[in-house]
Amino acid sequence: MTRTPEDEVLHRIDNGVAWITLNRPEAMNAVTWDQRERVIALLAEASADPAVRAVVVTATGKGFCAGADLRGSPGGSSGGDRVAGDVARMIRLGAQRLITAVLDCEKPVLAAVNGTAAGIGAHLALACDLVIAAEPARFIEVFVRRGLVPDGGGAYLLPRLVGPQKAKELMFFGDAVPAVEAERLGLVNRVVPAEELEATARAWAERLAQGPTRALAMTKQLVNASLDGDRAAALAAEATAQEINMTTADANEGVASFVERRTPKYLGR
Repeated sequence: MTRTPEDEVLHRIDNGVAWITLNRPEAMNAVTWDQRERVIALLAEASADPAVRAVVVTATGKGFCAGADLRGSPGGSSGGDRVAGDVARMIRLGAQRLITAVLDCEKPVLAAVNGTAAGIGAHLALACDLVIAAEPARFIEVFVRRGLVPDGGGAYLLPRLVGPQKAKELMFFGDAVPAVEAERLGLVNRVVPAEELEATARAWAERLAQGPTRALAMTKQLVNASLDGDRAAALAAEATAQEINMTTADANEGVASFVERRTPKYLGR
């Protein structure tokens, strides 16, 4: 029976959380062109849907994502047919679009890493706002093992998480980083036993989904942009974000609940 993109990327919305689950366990969830396009579309839908207030990206089986599976990807050329510009175009339209979709999603995105995250799979996890890893999970900058340059934003993401020296070590050697070591380095927020991964991810995501959604979106934008600009630009963006956020119902509710000494009830608006 032919499997569809809907079979290979599962999707559900539960308690305000969109769950996006890679579902090719037989291939360690190496991501295909169709899967990538579906994940990008689902993240865009999550941004636009007021009913979605947080996102979890996870996978089935023993692997989170073993990298890119380029077999059968449309529009590519190989061997003697390849001309200058083909590879750069493939990266721009492929891996970079996937990572950008995570970074630009207007809802907080949590990665629940169940197993090996290698290459673009590692970058998919690291682009998320929060990362929870199961104890068996590993993170591998696998590109050097194939004689390749890291793509999918790896050389952008890693130095911002661990600093340039450690980033170079991970990328130069391509050694597997166990989940516990990844937590120590700052690649992962929390490591839990495998059997507790889904429950922990759900608890975190549902807590996010009860938060002030627009304020979280603007906080995410501020933090991401702060690493790329100067102090003046960061402070100007902060003031603008606060100005916009103060027009939301959740900001008014937050202030009112503080004055009235009660727990706020945020609606995501």
